[in-house]
Amino acid sequence: MFHLAPSISRPLLAVCAIVTVSELAWAQGHPRSKPARRASADGEVDSTFDTLAPALVMPSRYRSRRDSVASVRTRSAALLETGLRIVISLNDRQLWLMLGPDTLYNAPVGVSTDSTLEYSGRTWRFETPRGVRSVLAKHENPVWIPPDWHYAEVARNHSLALAAMTRRRTMLSDGNWLEVRNDTVGVVDATSREFAALPTNEEIVFDGTLFIPPVSSVNRRIEGELGFHSLDTGDGILLHGTPHKASIGEATTHGCIRLRDEDILWLYQITPLEARVYIY
Repeated sequence: MFHLAPSISRPLLAVCAIVTVSELAWAQGHPRSKPARRASADGEVDSTFDTLAPALVMPSRYRSRRDSVASVRTRSAALLETGLRIVISLNDRQLWLMLGPDTLYNAPVGVSTDSTLEYSGRTWRFETPRGVRSVLAKHENPVWIPPDWHYAEVARNHSLALAAMTRRRTMLSDGNWLEVRNDTVGVVDATSREFAALPTNEEIVFDGTLFIPPVSSVNRRIEGELGFHSLDTGDGILLHGTPHKASIGEATTHGCIRLRDEDILWLYQITPLEARVYIY
């Protein structure tokens, strides 16, 4: 019989922020667009949606000169595009689905914290990259496989050491060891060789150390953290739903763009693969 170390239940962290400043116009001299209308998934148009297409304003502050150049270029490219595309303002924390000069849909978004995490000799930078991307994949009920930074944040927040499990045995101080069987992490008793599977919805903590489970294990999968739908733009940058409703409109992610469930569902239904995503 095993005495397991106190566990840390999930969910603990947000998945994926940037300065907040108001912005000016799509471009100098660019005329106001026609009143935007909300199109439904079946093609119907709701004429009551009368918000005007957004004015893209010049932010007064950027993270760097390189960032400001990328923002201006991306904003200009979004203006020249005539097809269906997603436009995201990190400073305004707003998203627009546009066709030509018309806004078909707009929604608030959560953006990255624009912060740095240093722990256990490693460094991670959390920022949403500005630029032009594409929708590479669409997923329903996506499952999050946490990167190493997730475990580093948990370890830091709970004053724990951090260590990755080895491919075979990961020894513990009492002589027992961690092992993966049938894709599940468990503890093996050194005397009886009995295997006890660990809960998959809790972090693995023994001897004051948080152990990072192998990517292939079910212990490295967290359901529900990305909401019910996601649009993948590559390099770990997703547009996705979230159970953390209060984070919408805030700078709380690690790089991804968060939306309300109803907003990401609408985009999931309407936006085709390879559609351009302009983030400025």
